Amino acid sequence: MKTTTVRRVTVSIAVAAALTGAAACSGSDSGGGSGEDGKSAGKAKAQVNPIAALRTVEKSTDKADSAKVESTTTMGTLMSMEADGALGWADGLTGNLTITYTGGTMADQMRQMGTTSMEARYLPDAYYAKMGDKFAEQSGGKHWIKYAYDDLADLAGGSGAYMKDQMQNTTPNQSVKLLLASGDVRKVGEENVRGENTTHYSGTVDVADLAGKSSNLSEKQLADMKRQLEQAGVTTEKIDIWVNDEDLLVKKVEKGELATGSMSSTAYYSDYGVKVSTEEPPAADTADFKDLMQTQPAA
Repeated sequence: MKTTTVRRVTVSIAVAAALTGAAACSGSDSGGGSGEDGKSAGKAKAQVNPIAALRTVEKSTDKADSAKVESTTTMGTLMSMEADGALGWADGLTGNLTITYTGGTMADQMRQMGTTSMEARYLPDAYYAKMGDKFAEQSGGKHWIKYAYDDLADLAGGSGAYMKDQMQNTTPNQSVKLLLASGDVRKVGEENVRGENTTHYSGTVDVADLAGKSSNLSEKQLADMKRQLEQAGVTTEKIDIWVNDEDLLVKKVEKGELATGSMSSTAYYSDYGVKVSTEEPPAADTADFKDLMQTQPAA
């Protein structure tokens, strides 16, 4: 396997794993507890407008610390993938996901590395991706790649800075915040999701404008990111969320258009309060993303 393949896959993993974590935690939280207070809140919610109802959902989510996550994501011809694990957000994004690439150029690149599945660990200042033995043969015997968020910020201008911001500051109610910020929210109706009674809400958001409202980027970084989004063909995104009787999300669907095709992401959340324990991989078995970019020749 050529060293250029290592470099190409390393960059792709940087984007893909970061997006997976941010997407998985960017719009949902789901259901724990079933006390009387939650039932009362659910009954009251049906009598208020969608904006007021989602403000209650936003507050409920802020009180939660962790959840189990299942998600599927498709991004044009780049990749299709599935993720499963648990994430926490009490002090930055933490947790563990198993990510499996099921299609697109990312799956093809991963096959060259001898696997289409990897483990991702998320910590407040970095995330780690565990690759296969074939990758280790090209990286000094090391199986893990460390992606410090500060390095990601330098990877792709405004988009990289936004990625860093989202990874460090995202909470599972991000989609609720986006819908509230857009002002375009409507109640679709009552639906059953995996055995739970839920209320379905839907809306459309301007990706660039709302990214600015939901981040701490400078004007220059926002302008850079907006330009990159426009080049990628990203303009608007449709968001649907399903909220249970305890004002917690159980499902989120996001859909949009890219220059390379359609983008869609579906996530389910359960078992709020689940214990999330994440440790750094052994240093001796970890290669640094920044070092790999410096040592691998350009493609």
